[in-house]
Amino acid sequence: MQKTVHIIGAGISGLSAAVRLANANYKVHVHEATQQAGGRCRSYFDAATNLTIDNGNHLLLSGNRHALAYARSIGTDAGLVGPKLAQFPFVDLSTGQRWLLDLGDSRLPLWVLDESRRVPDTGLADYLGLMPLIWSGKDRLVKDAIRCDGTLYRRLVQPLLLAALNLDPPEGSAGLAGAVVRETLLAGGQACRPLIARDGLSAVLVEPAIKLLQDKGASVRFSHELRELATSRGQVTELNFGDDSIAIAPGDAVVVAVPPRSAASLLPGLKTPTKFRAIVNAHFRFDPPRDAPPILGVVGGLVEWLFAFPQRLSVTISNGDRLVDMPREELAQAIWRDVCKAGSVAGELPPWQIVRERRATFEATPEQNALRPGAATGLKNLFLAGDWTDTGLPATIEGSVRSGDRAADHVLAMSQV
Repeated sequence: MQKTVHIIGAGISGLSAAVRLANANYKVHVHEATQQAGGRCRSYFDAATNLTIDNGNHLLLSGNRHALAYARSIGTDAGLVGPKLAQFPFVDLSTGQRWLLDLGDSRLPLWVLDESRRVPDTGLADYLGLMPLIWSGKDRLVKDAIRCDGTLYRRLVQPLLLAALNLDPPEGSAGLAGAVVRETLLAGGQACRPLIARDGLSAVLVEPAIKLLQDKGASVRFSHELRELATSRGQVTELNFGDDSIAIAPGDAVVVAVPPRSAASLLPGLKTPTKFRAIVNAHFRFDPPRDAPPILGVVGGLVEWLFAFPQRLSVTISNGDRLVDMPREELAQAIWRDVCKAGSVAGELPPWQIVRERRATFEATPEQNALRPGAATGLKNLFLAGDWTDTGLPATIEGSVRSGDRAADHVLAMSQV
């Protein structure tokens, strides 16, 4: 008899769980409170720039195994594009210096042995100084594990960890930072090739998943917000959506893949992260120079990463709480000045859009990391997914997919009991 699973939330974590279970011949029902899928990872048409833009410039790496497997499962891995080698151009706006970090294509970090491929003015000893991060515990701060100063820190470690942790790296969890280093710099160039959804996040990671689910007979309902869970004898027995309710049969399962605040309201007593950090993204309708790299690391300025898309230059600024209340036009002008310097372009401010995600990620400190729950709950047929659950990674797309996969694995294990 075909088993049924209800997925609450159609963000990336919910979709990845849904796809995995639909491919395992489960009858899948997805319930999304809003009017669109994708959560914080989606595209939309923006009238200000007259372009389809992403709500955030999410970067994947070739070593993101779960995210790439998810893309393959929905037939869109070819939509994640990037250079053939793990090469990252950088510019320092304070000095004008430019360099290329070349991680090569090895499975080992052999690039640190080659001076021409390293960050300029750094030596092997600088990289060996990062080793304490690799075995740091979850309760340790980055600043207690490594020195947070010097050329290597300013030109590579700080940009990398700022992007991954979304807070000032010294105050971040050394355990989470260590996971990032293990899966990127330490894993060699084969794991670090940058990949971008050139045609948009929705087109590559969201819409094809919805279509696959529907083709397999799954239902996907929007504006269908779960209000309450009824339980009996240690399991969920009913889902209450306000205007309707759904009984949960014995052997069926529920995956709650919603933001932490919503999960805590559905499951009183659930520990979740309570502090969050903002990310600011800016999009400019502007044709990039032909030789513009798809992604440029920027240090010494307001901008941190500059992305070149067809007809568009986009920017990401992490740990953006300081910018969420800045007047939009003033912020756009300040960012555009950095873009002109970094991207070697000129001109008046083109059509633009600022996207400020105030609760973009949980605060990646040891204290908040300790509040992340696992996939299993006290209810034997209810499981959690989301980048805020205990994935071992900061809040990333890879972490989102990993959490969905983990929740799906728990559902699959139910049928083995």
